[in-house]
Parts: sequence; structure tokens; C-alpha cells
Amino acid sequence: MPLQSIVLTFHVAVGLLMVALVLLQRGKGASAGSGFGSGASGTVFGARGSASFLSRTTAVLATLFFCTSLSLAYLARQQTEPTSLLEQTVTDQSTTAPAFEPADLPQLPVLPSMTEDSGSSAERETAE
Repeated sequence: MPLQSIVLTFHVAVGLLMVALVLLQRGKGASAGSGFGSGASGTVFGARGSASFLSRTTAVLATLFFCTSLSLAYLARQQTEPTSLLEQTVTDQSTTAPAFEPADLPQLPVLPSMTEDSGSSAERETAE
């Protein structure tokens, strides 16, 4: 497994964990009730402990996400092989396509020329 795939997998996992931690955190308005002892003081981390733990963990994950983003950009820049299908076919082609000679092309039928009769019949149809 190449290094870029490993970093990309780690990058996606860090991103998903960071989204989950942001969704778990309480908003600023929710902390007003905890000052008066409602609900959050009986948790594992205490009234203020969970907020600082979640915010610190989010900051660490954000830093890891930033570092993996820079690493992926560096690794993508190091690739020299063509990534486009068109670029691969251009490099794989060693011969050019044979040119067609006019004798190889089929004869097309001759188009009828515009005469006065065809123009007058078109004028009669528009008049009716």
C-alpha cells in the first residue's frame, strides 16, 4: 500500500473524528444552566472538564488534519507519471495513424443544384 493511500486513509479518519467531536460539544448557551448545577455537574469529567477535554481533542485533531492535508499536497506534487487517460495514450502511442488518401474515400453523390423551378415552388408554398 503506497504512502499516499495510508496518509489519505488517516486523513479521512481524522476528519470524521473531528466532525463527531464538534457535534458532541455543547454550544455557548447550554453552559449557562451548568453554572447553577443543572445536569452537567454529575458527569464523568465534571461540569467544566468535558468541555475542555473535547475542545483540546478537537484542537489536536484539527492540527493533525492540517498536517495530513499538507502531506497529501506534497505527495501529490511528487507524482511524475501521467494521471490522465489522455496523457497515458499519448505517451503509449509510438506510431501515428495512417493518413487516408483521396482514392481511399468513397464517392459522395452530387447534390442537385438550385434552379429557378425549385425556388418558385417554395415561393408558391409560402403564398398559400
